[in-house]
Amino acid sequence: MHKLFLFLAFLHVSSSVKHTFKIAYFTTTGIPHLPQSMSMALVDDTMITYCDSNRKMEVFGAVAKKTVNRYPDLQRLHSVECFENLPKFLKAALDGVMQLFNQTEGVHCLQGIQGSEWNQNTEEISGFLYYGYDGEDFMSMNLKNLTLIPLKQEAVVIKQILDKDIAFIKETEYHVTHTYPELLKTYLNYETEMRTGRPSVSLLQKSPSSPISCFATGFYPNRADMFWRRDGEQTHEDVDHGEILPNPDGTFQMSVHLDLSSVTAQDWIRYECVFQLSGMKDDVITKLDRAVIKTNEGNSMSLIIVIVAVVVLVALVVVIGFIVYRKRNAKRPPCLQNALTSNQIRYEEPSLLLHGLGGNRTTSDLNQFDA
Repeated sequence: MHKLFLFLAFLHVSSSVKHTFKIAYFTTTGIPHLPQSMSMALVDDTMITYCDSNRKMEVFGAVAKKTVNRYPDLQRLHSVECFENLPKFLKAALDGVMQLFNQTEGVHCLQGIQGSEWNQNTEEISGFLYYGYDGEDFMSMNLKNLTLIPLKQEAVVIKQILDKDIAFIKETEYHVTHTYPELLKTYLNYETEMRTGRPSVSLLQKSPSSPISCFATGFYPNRADMFWRRDGEQTHEDVDHGEILPNPDGTFQMSVHLDLSSVTAQDWIRYECVFQLSGMKDDVITKLDRAVIKTNEGNSMSLIIVIVAVVVLVALVVVIGFIVYRKRNAKRPPCLQNALTSNQIRYEEPSLLLHGLGGNRTTSDLNQFDA
């Protein structure tokens, strides 16, 4: 999470009809335990891929994986850029900027972000490119006329160098006008396919004294919000928000917990859970009703009933078997007992054998008979 927050100042929020594809990259010096460089791709400010100079690469979510698989060379090119080209470029750029500021040591960082914005209504595509140094704007590019704009006096030197790099300017223009919009539209098409219907929202409770959990699952994308309302107003009192977590099928789940230990039963009717999903027109509202809460208590009672039924059934079978056995032994002729072999005697129950031999025999009598 710390890595992601380093980029948040450079991400621009999109409106509901606009979508963005961004590549953000970052290099630092003087900060331990961080890779030398990091890069990530974001769709509508949601990270879909990540890689760093420690040769770590991740793709997040089913839609991102389908998009990457759609373009077989994408991951290979991404790894080459992230593992080899980008670290060299960013280190040289950071060293150069530090020299411009007469800095030789300390904690410093260089950030960059480039991408495209697509207006879904007008089909208009616009690109952007920004650089930041130590958390402040450093330089940007006007992609309409392909000119670099220094935002710090020290950036004028960098502008003069890059203005002569025609290949860099043309490559940037191609990415923001063709590559990024194509990837963005592919991702959004797969994302639309994931919207299979309204998510499932349930009220859960472990025990009568536990908080009530409003649980939503099966929704996509992960741009969602869920909260409790009291008397129609959102409440934060005794509310605990859980994280949005992935499901195995690529959808997501989340929960928000409400502690009602200080609320009377008569006031429960004042509460309701609200689930909001990006792209879904209507909210999913669930009234707090004890009758619809799913609890472990009901499951435990069902299990107890099943166990009791099984025990009763086993006991009934044993009783019936014993009665049948007694009736069968009662019909045996007296001489049958003397015909039993020693092997048969060893496998019979001693008390039954004593009864069959007649009289109140003792165990010593049985041992003598067996000998």
